[in-house]
Amino acid sequence: MRHAFVYHGALEKNHATLAPGATTFVGTDGTQAEIAPWPESAYLRFGYMEKAGKKFCVVRAADAQGDVVVANELVLEPGRHMGYGVRLGPEPTLVEDDSVILTLLEDLIKKNADKADALMQMRDRLKRAIKR
Repeated sequence: MRHAFVYHGALEKNHATLAPGATTFVGTDGTQAEIAPWPESAYLRFGYMEKAGKKFCVVRAADAQGDVVVANELVLEPGRHMGYGVRLGPEPTLVEDDSVILTLLEDLIKKNADKADALMQMRDRLKRAIKR
């Protein structure tokens, strides 16, 4: 199954105003920029932002039934959260390893107890889809 990571701008400029359904972010030049469209083939979709110090953080998780923006960003550990050899770039990044995506969701749940129910539902839907 495919999952996607899509850039959502700089954390310091955009995280406070990010909301489910967002399609734009404020660029480094102060203008509105479009969030790249989610790839249709992606089951789970993660919005990430760049934090000072070249750290990339997940701030949003979405699937066909839910769109969750988290207050506590999760710093991505590439091997643990995307699989080895996967790099983020200007285009959506696709990941096909369900086990690393489950690990990412579980780590996101641990950091965001207030969104645990919605994220657990997303995790359960993914697990059911994997078993099919």
